[in-house]
Amino acid sequence: MWFRNLTVHRLSSFAFGPSQLAEALAKHAFATAGGLEMQAQGWISPRDNGELVHAVNGQMLIALCIEKKLLPASVVKEVVKARSAELESQQGFKPGRKQMRELKEYVTEELLPQAFRVRSVTRVWIDAASGWLVIDAGAGAKADAVRGMLFKSIDPLPLVNLHVNHSPVAAMTDWLATDEVPNSFTIDQDVELQSSSESKATVRYARHPVDADDMSRHIAAGKRCTRLAMTWSDRVSFILTDDLTIKRVAPLDVLKEAKDATGDADDAFDGDFLLMASELALLLGDLVGALGGERVEAATGQATEATSEALL
Repeated sequence: MWFRNLTVHRLSSFAFGPSQLAEALAKHAFATAGGLEMQAQGWISPRDNGELVHAVNGQMLIALCIEKKLLPASVVKEVVKARSAELESQQGFKPGRKQMRELKEYVTEELLPQAFRVRSVTRVWIDAASGWLVIDAGAGAKADAVRGMLFKSIDPLPLVNLHVNHSPVAAMTDWLATDEVPNSFTIDQDVELQSSSESKATVRYARHPVDADDMSRHIAAGKRCTRLAMTWSDRVSFILTDDLTIKRVAPLDVLKEAKDATGDADDAFDGDFLLMASELALLLGDLVGALGGERVEAATGQATEATSEALL
């Protein structure tokens, strides 16, 4: 059940326990789209057991469902075309613009209840003790939808983006230029470098050994690293991006072998969830440290920098 992508946020003073959180989410629980609705969204059980919050040892898992109706424009067009021909034969002249607009609206309303429904589920991991809220989404639209529903459901919601003292672009570029990376991390074989000029010239390496001389040449030409594949502690591989989104997260063999294969499905799920939560919390702490520590807004009254140890 490992998250594939990580959009990372910070929580401060999150006072909701599992039951209080479930009560807040229930006000915006998912209900399928009605006859004329094109889309519906709301919270669902992440374990298909009716519970909106799955909690294990202080770690919480929730899920947002988005349902969209698919009504191809070509289908509407064909039906409107047939109906307009019938209307023309009845009234003796072609329908005007107003009639065609009304006809299209009528046909759309008629076909909507028969439209295909497509659902997507986005999961959210909440570690209140360590102050992490992580969305399993790499695309901005999915993360935006989750954040929007969170703010609707929880008031007030002490949620902010994660800020670090060194930008990911500057840090990744420096790691490639010096061929040195912070402790616990190694560079893998996927790299993207992009020029800061208007041309946005881009060089990508996919499953290709990273050569220090090649990297130095591209960096000297004005390119900066915007995506870098890395491994943390020989345990988790991922790609760090320029906006601090973490993509293609995957546990490596050492973690897969450590999983307890015994027990029922519920025990296996809980074990996997706790393993993911503990490993990702450590990874995020080390990554924040590698990026110069966390930058906290002065308005919070907290220190402007925290080490990875202080974050855990």
